Amino acid sequence: MIVITGATGQLGRLVVEQLLEKVPATEIIAAVRDPKKAQDFAASGVQVRQADYSRPDSLTGAFAGAEKVLLISSSEVGNRVPQHKAVTDAARAAGVKMLAYTSILNSDTSPLLLAKEHQATEAYIRSSGVPFTFLRNGWYTENHTAFLPAAIKHGVLLGAAKDGRFATASRTDYAAAAVAVLTGEGHKNKVYELGGDNPYTLAELPAEAARQANQTVIYKNLSQQEYAGALIGFGLPEGLANAIADADAGAREGALDTSSHELRALIGRATTTVQESIAAALLQ
Repeated sequence: MIVITGATGQLGRLVVEQLLEKVPATEIIAAVRDPKKAQDFAASGVQVRQADYSRPDSLTGAFAGAEKVLLISSSEVGNRVPQHKAVTDAARAAGVKMLAYTSILNSDTSPLLLAKEHQATEAYIRSSGVPFTFLRNGWYTENHTAFLPAAIKHGVLLGAAKDGRFATASRTDYAAAAVAVLTGEGHKNKVYELGGDNPYTLAELPAEAARQANQTVIYKNLSQQEYAGALIGFGLPEGLANAIADADAGAREGALDTSSHELRALIGRATTTVQESIAAALLQ
């Protein structure tokens, strides 16, 4: 049995959908906070079990009979470590043979604020004795393309990365890597640094969007503090705004770029191009 935590999230759904192409639905467990949001999975034969990272008691039943578990990192920045520890403890108690975890690119050396909780989680998983696989995902291309409709409307994309490069990949790519690890062999106690094949700068992003939309869009570089303030002004929570601005500042120093092609190797194809991701975003 393969358990996918956070199975109704943006990444989790893609993992379950791609797993269904590889293994019988009856071998998949969708562990979700709200089972009502996973009715489509249940209808396809996937086992849906209630599981809340913040309620360790719920994880015991969710992991019963599990051989492999994919821990998709919590979205609750600031509360991730205790939540991830609870999942790790439940996986160990269930005797799982592999715990895969979606971490962040270059977690052990990354200066990003977001990396701290991933570093602590990786250390705890290592100490647990549970066989692991760390999927150190780079930035999602969707983190950028989500801003493009507004950027096209106003003619400007804001950021604080200057000419730093982002080796992004799509959520579909990262989901495919998780599926490859969960259904393949030889991945136990491995660490994968995952990023896209063709890194780009934030200046190149709106240039391509402008070409596709046939409109003028420029990139305006701000200081980290200015960018965080702008994001807060757009309605983002302060903590998330600060994390995004910090990521841009880190990218300026190379923290979100990589020459690794381990993602391409895992999924057996080229990663989704930024041009393709932009085209998809503009259709929404």
